[in-house]
Amino acid sequence: MIEVEGLVKTFGTGDNAVKAVRGIDFTVPEGQIYGLLGANGAGKSTVVLMLATLLRQTEGTARVNGFDVLTQPNEVRQSFGAALQETGLDPLQKAGELLELHGRLYGYDKAAAAARAAELLEVVGLTEDRGRRVGTYSGGMRRRLDLAAALIHHPPILFLDEPTTGLDPASRRAIWDEVAKLQKEGVTVLLTTQYLEEADQLADHVAIMADGIIAASGTPDELKSGMGADVVDIELADSETANRAAVAIGNDAKVIGHEVRISTTDGPTTLAEAINALKQAQIETKGVSLTQPTLDDVFLNLTDGPPAHE
Repeated sequence: MIEVEGLVKTFGTGDNAVKAVRGIDFTVPEGQIYGLLGANGAGKSTVVLMLATLLRQTEGTARVNGFDVLTQPNEVRQSFGAALQETGLDPLQKAGELLELHGRLYGYDKAAAAARAAELLEVVGLTEDRGRRVGTYSGGMRRRLDLAAALIHHPPILFLDEPTTGLDPASRRAIWDEVAKLQKEGVTVLLTTQYLEEADQLADHVAIMADGIIAASGTPDELKSGMGADVVDIELADSETANRAAVAIGNDAKVIGHEVRISTTDGPTTLAEAINALKQAQIETKGVSLTQPTLDDVFLNLTDGPPAHE
C-alpha cells in the first residue's frame, strides 16, 4: 500500500542546506500498522508530509495505494486520511457540523454526510458531545475528532503523525483502541511516534529513525531479540562514576545517566563479570538488575538519547 525508495528531503541550499531525510526505503503491506519511531527531529513527520503530498521530495520515489506522490497527487489524496500533529479543526464549529462539512467536501450529499458523521462520532465515542463546539473539547477529544475527520471518506490508508503526543494515559489508550479497531477493518496505518510503548503496543513493524535515516527495522520482537537475550543495568552514584564503571567493565557497556547498561546473550555471567570488575576498580554500586530487552534498549543502542515515555 505504501512504497518508498531512496526518499530524500533537503531544506535550503548550499552551506545552509539541511538534509532532514537522507535516503530511506520501506514498504507497508495492506492491513499493516507500520511505526516510524524516533525522537524529535529524526525526520518522521517530514516523511509523512511527503507521502501526503504536502512536501515535495528532493530525491527518490514514493507511491501510496499504487499512485505516485509527484505525478498523481489527486489520486494519492483520495487514498488516505491524515491526522497530523496540528489538528485542522475549527474551534467554533460543533463536532457534528464539522464532520458533515468534511463529508460534503468529499462529495457526499447532505443525508449521506450526516449519516457518516453520526457513524464516526459513535466510533470515536463522541456522540453525546456532537453539539458542543470543538473549542470546548479536551485534547484527547480533539484527537479523537481529528481521527474521525480523517476517516470520513473510508480511506484504505491512514497517516497518524504522533497522534497521542501530549495526551494523558487514558486518552492515549482510547486512541490506541481505535487504531487497533481500524486495522481489524483492513485499514493500513502509517504511525509516527516518540513513544516506545505506543510502537510496541500497536505496530506490526517498526522502523527506528535517527538523523534522517532508518537505523533499524523489524517487528518489535525481532528488534528486541537482536539486542541479545538479557540486559544488565548497574546503578552508580553519579554520571562521573558511571563513566568510570563503563571503562572498567568494557564489554560494550553504555552509560545512561547514572547507570551502565550491557546487552548480552548470557546475563548471569555478564553480571558476575561486571560486578567483579567494579570491585577490582573499587567502584561501589547502588543497585543492579537483570532483565529482558525492550524497545527502549534497542532505541538507546542506536541513537544518542531516549524517546518519550508515558
